[in-house]
Amino acid sequence: MALTTAEVAIVKGMLARGDAQHHIAAYFGVNSARVNDIKQGLVGSHVSAALPADLPPPGPYMAGRSALRARETLVALRDLIDGAIEDIGRFEQTDKG
Repeated sequence: MALTTAEVAIVKGMLARGDAQHHIAAYFGVNSARVNDIKQGLVGSHVSAALPADLPPPGPYMAGRSALRARETLVALRDLIDGAIEDIGRFEQTDKG
């Protein structure tokens, strides 16, 4: 799997931050050799490192970016469900009174 230019920038930023290569590889779901190619300048030598604010939290990662996206989605769904429950509760209160 080839990484996009934006992903190469993130890899470089993570390397600069001191993240372990195998953690970075796990985050992107690629072989550690892909990360090493970037580190050695064999891939993406023209790409600048992403800024620290644009990096994911430091690893280790359980299942890569898909796990982080799943968590973000679940948190958003939880917030929507909580809001819907509150709306229903308010509706029930106005319906009774």
